Amino acid sequence: MNFQVPELGPIVPELILTTLALIILIADLFIKRKEIVALMSIASIIIVTFALISSSGTTFGGMFISDGYSTFFKIVFFINVILCVLISMKYIIIEKINYGEYYSLILFSTIGMMLMASAADLIVLYLGLELMALSTYILAGFIKHETRSNEAALKYMLLGAFSSAFLLYGISMVYGLTGTTDIKTIAAIISERGLEGNSAILLSIMLLTVAFGFKIAAAPFHMWAPDVYEGAPTAITAFMSVGPKAAGFAVLGRVFMVAFASIKIDWATILIIMSILTMGVGNIVALSQTNIKRMLAYSSIAHAGYALLGIIAANNEGLASMMNYMMIYAFMNIGAFAVIIMLRSEGFRGEDINDYTGLAKHHPWAAALMLIFMFSLTGIPPTAGFIGKLYIFLAAINAGYTWLVVIAVIFSAISAFFYLRIVMFMYMREPKDEVVLTTSAGTGFVLGITTIAVLFIGVFPSYLLGFARAALAGF
Repeated sequence: MNFQVPELGPIVPELILTTLALIILIADLFIKRKEIVALMSIASIIIVTFALISSSGTTFGGMFISDGYSTFFKIVFFINVILCVLISMKYIIIEKINYGEYYSLILFSTIGMMLMASAADLIVLYLGLELMALSTYILAGFIKHETRSNEAALKYMLLGAFSSAFLLYGISMVYGLTGTTDIKTIAAIISERGLEGNSAILLSIMLLTVAFGFKIAAAPFHMWAPDVYEGAPTAITAFMSVGPKAAGFAVLGRVFMVAFASIKIDWATILIIMSILTMGVGNIVALSQTNIKRMLAYSSIAHAGYALLGIIAANNEGLASMMNYMMIYAFMNIGAFAVIIMLRSEGFRGEDINDYTGLAKHHPWAAALMLIFMFSLTGIPPTAGFIGKLYIFLAAINAGYTWLVVIAVIFSAISAFFYLRIVMFMYMREPKDEVVLTTSAGTGFVLGITTIAVLFIGVFPSYLLGFARAALAGF
C-alpha cells in the first residue's frame, strides 16, 4: 500500500498559524506580561500573511482550495485579528480578564474562518465552522465574573448547536442525493441527473441557508446577536461582528455560486425573503435601542441584509461587491467599537447612548472619529460605507433586482435615525458629567488606521474594488 503525502503548499498558512497559536498557548505559562502574548499574536498574523502570498492550488484530494477568493477573505480575517488584539490589550486589563489564552482563542477562531474560506468540500467547511464557533463561544463568556457574559456564551452555544445540526442535516441530504460532498462535483451531478426541480435538493438548500443565516446573523436566525453582542467583552463583540460574518459570507458565496449554480432561481428566492426580513428587523428594532452595543448588533444584522444582495445578484459583479462590502464593514465597525472601548473605565461602562451626551465638548477628537464611523455605517459620502452600499446596489440593479434595491434604500434611510442620533447626542446636547477616556497606543493606532481606511476607500474606491474583482479571476 503506497501512502502519498498530500501537497502542503496551499495549506501552509493554516499550518503555520496553528503551530504559532499552540506555541503562544504554551508560552503564556511562562510569560507574566500578557501584552507580550498580544504582540506575539500580531507577529503570528504578519508571518502568516507572507505565507499567504505564495499559497495557491488545491490539496487533500481537492477538499481544500487556496485561490484569490479565499485569500481576499483571509486578509479580512487578518485585519480583524490585528485590530481586535490591539483594542483588547488595555481593555482586558480594565475588565480583569487579562489572560493569555484570550489571544490563543482568537487565533484558533481565525484558523477556523480560514478553513471555511478555503473549503472545497462540505466536510472541511463543517470542521472549520466548528473550530471557529467553539473558540468564539468561550470568548463570548470570557468575563466569568459577569452574569450577562455567561448568559451570552450559553445562548450563543445552544443556538449555535442548533445551527450546526441544520448544517449537518443539509449536508447529509446533499450527500444522499449526489453521493459526494465535493462542492464542484455536487454541481456536476445536479446537472447530469436533472435534480434541478428535486424537492429534496430544495429542502437541503433551505437547511444550509438556516445554518449560514445563523453565522451571518440574518433574520429570522438573528435572535442570538443582540444578547451576545451586549454580554460579550466589547473587543470580542467587535471581533465577532466582522470575522464570523465574513466567514459565513465566504462559504455562502462558494457553496451557492458553485455547488448550486444551476438552481440559483430557487435559492435566490429564499435569500431575497431573508434579505428583506433582515434589513427590516435590523433597522427597525435598532430604533428603540438605548444600549449602543445592542444598537450595533441590530446594525450588524441590517448590514448582513445589504451584503446578501451581492449573493442574490448571482454573478461575479455581485460577489465582488459583497467582498468589497465585507472589507469596508470591518474597518468602520471595528472603528466604532474602538471608540466605545475608549469610554470604558473602572466603574464606568460607556455603553449607554446617554453616556455620549456632550462628548464633543470635552473630547472633540473622539466625537469626530465616532461621527465618521456613524456616517460610514449610515452610508453618507464621502465615506467607505457609501461606496460599499453603492456598488452592492448597482450589482443588484444590473442583475434585475431594482425593486429590491428600492426596499434596501428605504431601510437604509431609516437607519440614519439611530446612527445620527449618536451624533446628535455628542454635538447637540450639553454634557452632564465629564467622561474620562481610557486611551492606549493600541487603541489609538486602530482608530488611526480605521479612520484613514474609511476615508481613503470613500474617496478612492477603485483600488479595493479592483482587488476584489482580481480575487475572483477564475472563480
